Amino acid sequence: MNLFTRKSLAQLDQESERNPLRRSLGRVQLIALGVGSIIGTGIFVMTGTAASQNAGPALVLSMILTTIGCAFAGLCYAEFAAMVPIAGSAYTYAYATIGEFVAWIIGWDLILEYALSVSTVAVGWSGYFVSLARDVGINIPLAFTMPIGKVVTDANGATVTGIFNLPAVCIVVVVSALLISGIRQSANTNAVLVMIKAMVLVVFVVAGAAYVQRANLTPFIPQNTGQFGHFGWSGVLRGAGVMFFAYIGFDAVTTAAQESKDPQRDMPVGILGSLAICTVLYIAVAIVLTGIVHYSKLNVADPLAVGIDATGLRWLSPVIKVSAIFGLFSTMLVQLLGQTRIFFSMARDGLLPRVFGRVHPRYKTPHVSTLVTGLVCAFVSGLTPIEVLGQLVSIGTLLAFVLVCIGVVILRKTAPQNRRPFRTPWVPLVPILGAIICLAQMVGLPWATWERLLIWLAIGFVIYFMYGHRNAHATRLVSDDPTMELRLPEAVAEVR
Repeated sequence: MNLFTRKSLAQLDQESERNPLRRSLGRVQLIALGVGSIIGTGIFVMTGTAASQNAGPALVLSMILTTIGCAFAGLCYAEFAAMVPIAGSAYTYAYATIGEFVAWIIGWDLILEYALSVSTVAVGWSGYFVSLARDVGINIPLAFTMPIGKVVTDANGATVTGIFNLPAVCIVVVVSALLISGIRQSANTNAVLVMIKAMVLVVFVVAGAAYVQRANLTPFIPQNTGQFGHFGWSGVLRGAGVMFFAYIGFDAVTTAAQESKDPQRDMPVGILGSLAICTVLYIAVAIVLTGIVHYSKLNVADPLAVGIDATGLRWLSPVIKVSAIFGLFSTMLVQLLGQTRIFFSMARDGLLPRVFGRVHPRYKTPHVSTLVTGLVCAFVSGLTPIEVLGQLVSIGTLLAFVLVCIGVVILRKTAPQNRRPFRTPWVPLVPILGAIICLAQMVGLPWATWERLLIWLAIGFVIYFMYGHRNAHATRLVSDDPTMELRLPEAVAEVR
């Protein structure tokens, strides 16, 4: 049982033909999925965190560095998505290029990325929701809007300790229910929400541009405090690692490959189109935000609302908050969709229990994986601080991007004859640069984040060698002989 068993493109084509999911997504919907995932907590929340703690006004440079890495990785993703139009994203690509063991590492890593991304966005959503509720006279008890153990001082000067972030939990449950009901309904809802939040970001940039003050942008790169990552050039690097979370999303497009009408044509457009649109919006928002408000004042849950308040345009503040609430909802929608499709693919291959590969007979969605994932994400969002979640998501995604970039180079060498409807330009230069930039951003993240990643991977190794590897071999036996499908338990027993 070889750890580096690979799937051929012929096998993947057969799986695509036996696709139990409904193909209902066109090019515009795929771009909307990408934009819906990218424009979320990153721009509405993490911009304030990265500017105030790491880069200052040079947050723009952090975003440019991240954009370059994402562009290179996006080109690599586009090649794979056109070649291998199967649900599973980087997990499936690794299975076709490097082998089962590395595919498991990426799949397990993507579970961390997407699940914690949903939880992170839910915490950000909760911040804007609580702020808006307060504006209309509804005061949710502070202890039920924070993770367990977090201590803050309320408006009356009293000390409050967090118990559970109830709004975050509730919104994850709602998103899970919508996804179970069907991909078409979810995608159409997302498209409407994407238009709303993109338009509001444009309004923020246009309205706020007149209030930008040169003094707030000086010094552009604040002096380092003596600690790595706290301003200076090291702060720009760490800011890029933190803000990388804001760009997570274009890879979520690839998880919907089996629900795309024409994946070989439309997947590259969805990936690169969503990345281009969001890059322009992000850089414009970062310049205006740090120009309106001094970066030291942006370490808040709703930095864009703080920026608008500083301009005196009070009428726009509730608009920003409402758009953030709807916008973050759409981000959770796409990220949870991506997570469940990763589960679906790994269960189909036998690396996870087959129950996660079940498809609802009416809605044609992986309802079991959606339900389980939603409950876990809800629980995590209720207990964990947003800073920890965001950094974990960033490092997990960066690792997946590095392996995808390397995979393009490997497959060009090992299978040059394979069809490539979309080809990454300037190989191996583009994939190598993509891998190097993503690695550099990983290095910029705190050591505590690396520790958590290593612990997560160690747990994954135990599951793989105790269950996944053997079960995957049995599943391959069944897939090679369709008549054995009803004898799967016996096949598994034989392998064990």
